[in-house]
Amino acid sequence: MPFPEPGRRENAAPGPDRLLADLTPEQAQAVTHSSGPLLLLAGPGAGKTKTLTHRAAYLLATGRAQPCEILAVTFSVRAAGELRLRLADLLGETVARAVTAATFHSVCARLLREHASVFGRTERYTIYDQGDMRR
Repeated sequence: MPFPEPGRRENAAPGPDRLLADLTPEQAQAVTHSSGPLLLLAGPGAGKTKTLTHRAAYLLATGRAQPCEILAVTFSVRAAGELRLRLADLLGETVARAVTAATFHSVCARLLREHASVFGRTERYTIYDQGDMRR
């Protein structure tokens, strides 16, 4: 499924076969996982971000998902930023912006704000971190 890539490339996002070309067998297995949630656990430098970005691109290229249906979650702000940059390089800015790529904390905070009324709050409440609690 081709996606426009303003500013970055003239061509569509890579096809499914091209997305698998430079992956290890384990990465390719994760990228082509057939259905249901997928959890990637690996040490530093093992290629988790590459696998996640290629998984998102594979889902889009094969028509299994739309960008707004993809949630890619990482633990650190740095990893989430890198994930967003790599998605933009692979998919183009427009498509990458429609994919939700964030940290666990930011996804949970977003959900809490969107559904604040369920627990008797407005979306303007504050979440305290450890420093706030000490002060």
